[in-house]
Amino acid sequence: MKQKFKPNILIVDDETSICESLQDILEDEGYNVVTAYSGEAGIRCIASEQIDLVFLDILMPGGCDGLETLRRIKQISPDTEVIMITGHGTFELALEAGSMGALDFLGKPLSLDIILDKVKEVVQKIELRHTQIAEERGDFERPIIGTSRPMQEILAKIRQIAPTNGRVLITGESGTGKELVAYAVHNLSLRDKAAFVKVNCAAIPKDLIESELFGHERGAFTGASSRRIGKFEQADDGTIFLDEIADMSPSTQAKVLRVLEEQEFERVGGGQTVHVDVRVISATNKDLQEEIQGDNFREDLYYRLNVVPLHILPLRERVTDLPLLIDYFLSRFCRENQKPNMTVHENALAVLSGYNWPGNVRELRNMVERLVILCPRETIEADDLPMELNRRGDPSQISTETPLRAAKNEFEHHFIRNCLGTNGWNITETARQLGIERTNLHRKMRQYDIKR
Repeated sequence: MKQKFKPNILIVDDETSICESLQDILEDEGYNVVTAYSGEAGIRCIASEQIDLVFLDILMPGGCDGLETLRRIKQISPDTEVIMITGHGTFELALEAGSMGALDFLGKPLSLDIILDKVKEVVQKIELRHTQIAEERGDFERPIIGTSRPMQEILAKIRQIAPTNGRVLITGESGTGKELVAYAVHNLSLRDKAAFVKVNCAAIPKDLIESELFGHERGAFTGASSRRIGKFEQADDGTIFLDEIADMSPSTQAKVLRVLEEQEFERVGGGQTVHVDVRVISATNKDLQEEIQGDNFREDLYYRLNVVPLHILPLRERVTDLPLLIDYFLSRFCRENQKPNMTVHENALAVLSGYNWPGNVRELRNMVERLVILCPRETIEADDLPMELNRRGDPSQISTETPLRAAKNEFEHHFIRNCLGTNGWNITETARQLGIERTNLHRKMRQYDIKR
């Protein structure tokens, strides 16, 4: 079974207490940590070991201070990420460190939450880089992109359930990535060397789905000129993914229930029993409890499928994942279209963060591909975005027939939502940026029913 990537972390600080406390914290989280008490020792470590992330004190005694150490680290290992730490930082030092390639600049005393968030950010960045390398080699493994708490919880649950044979029911709106989650469960399971077979139950005509799932014998019906092996048989020893399970006909539901109970079936038009060992993962964008109440879905099948439930939140409820997703799709489509690397300007990111994304990640993917193809510049700005996005919160797009108070409220609603999205829904930072008190911001969020 594949293991989650864990970075090798180096702490360089002349204060023994800082090195030891950071090492204890990060090792408790399962990371690999080494320490060095001078810039020279840190450079020797970089030269002799594979280090992914460095926490580097900027003010150290001796001839090799933090900035010089940073410069030499980047010469030896350009891909190593470096976060500067100091108790005596200035804006000028932060700018200089950033210009030399530092990822961030943190002040002492260090915040545990910030440290762990930064490590997760670096992990995501390195995994994305590894994914891009894998794509170029042709062994792309469908990454799940996201550092928000909901996505981290999903990833943790995937790692927990993947080695088992438990059936999984994935729910969520269309476009949220249910197939990616299903593939990740298979890919991290003990069945990963066997087949992952996908069936879109909504795309197969009702009179053909039984043949598709269970196969058929020659002459079973008009046009059946030879035996066909069905999806369950193809997935033997592996995983079958039943997408849009709520669209399956009642008669097919009954046959799937039997397969789940007995791990056997007969091909259509045949009498021979076929035995299989298959893990079943299913998904739907419908509320199966409502479907059961409407007599559209079997309650006993629901309980068979819903051993381990996984719910994927819509993109609008995990907007902090948006920048990483955009970066991933930009990199991918720029490479596919042989275009220079592109970036998104802050004004465009604010608009994208305030959009509702009814089509979720699938809609974002298609939009980024369109922007890569059509945008004439390497930086995508708000004016490059589709009109339906740009007019949200744009006073020039509010009808002149709208009363002044309503127009003001409409603009303020979208402006506050955009600011919250840009700041990852951090209330304190958004209130500071807007120049208002936190309590005032909370009041306005309640007034306009702004929810994450």
